[in-house]
Amino acid sequence: MAANRLTTQKCTPPPQLSPPASGDYYSFLILVNVCTNTQQFRIGVRAHDLGCFPVEELALKVAEHGVSCVQLAPGKAIAGLEMKPGLLTTVLAAKIRKAFGEHGLGIEVLGCYINPIHPIQDVRKSLMGLFKEHLRHARDFGCNLVALESGSLNADYSPHPENSGEQAFQELLGSMEELVAEAERCGVVVGIEAVTPHVISTPEKMKRLLDAILSPHLQVIFDPVNLLNKMNFQFQSEVIRQSFDLFGERIAVVHAKDFVVGRDHLEICPAGQGMLDYGIILSWLKNFRPQVAILLEEIQPEQVVPSGKFLNNPTLISVI
Repeated sequence: MAANRLTTQKCTPPPQLSPPASGDYYSFLILVNVCTNTQQFRIGVRAHDLGCFPVEELALKVAEHGVSCVQLAPGKAIAGLEMKPGLLTTVLAAKIRKAFGEHGLGIEVLGCYINPIHPIQDVRKSLMGLFKEHLRHARDFGCNLVALESGSLNADYSPHPENSGEQAFQELLGSMEELVAEAERCGVVVGIEAVTPHVISTPEKMKRLLDAILSPHLQVIFDPVNLLNKMNFQFQSEVIRQSFDLFGERIAVVHAKDFVVGRDHLEICPAGQGMLDYGIILSWLKNFRPQVAILLEEIQPEQVVPSGKFLNNPTLISVI
């Protein structure tokens, strides 16, 4: 989701690199990989990146882009549906599930990106209730994971100087313990996503939260670009590897986008058209978590197919 005031732009693709010359046998292995692994990963998309439509039309538009699953934030993606406490029902969730299922699409993630440390307690309580409703109805959507970010002390989710402080972490911990307890009762999973200006802003802070809540019902939505900013993007390989070392076994879903360096901040572009080292990411996933879905985000409809092909390019994969 939001990352370091990232803005969307179209970027010029980087030059294509040729594989190292290692003899005919290497070329043979590449050829075999291309022929037998044209679909390395399950590729999906955030449904609202394709627009906001009635559910049947939305499902058709997603299917036309050749993906296999979606992240669905119902209030953002489905026209006429304003998410507020008490709106979700089993009947509504089943209708949405059926619309996507008729096109062979699964709902991989249910998005409910509340602010779990909203500074106004009554508002926070209402938002927490909304998230719990998503947890209770997740299985009606055919989904077992509901996602959120770690919040900000500012009501509008903008960066706050104390987001990195201990008080903000403890407030988040209290909210997450409450949500994970509800997820355990429902038999589903809370997925949390780090973003550099938010409370969980680094791999170490994500690890601290996971260690504090030792439950399989808390997993990670891993978005590597969200962990980068102007101060650390040059060390992206270290940040990515540290993430895998600290919480790789808790990664449930990967978000895929890319970045280039702007004057004041990193700017978003589609996966494969920027500076993110996807070789490290895809190689690790292929070797250790090949079942994890990769969901494209911050993307225009016409960019979905090229980015999906990029992510399933077998020449990016190396054996670890």
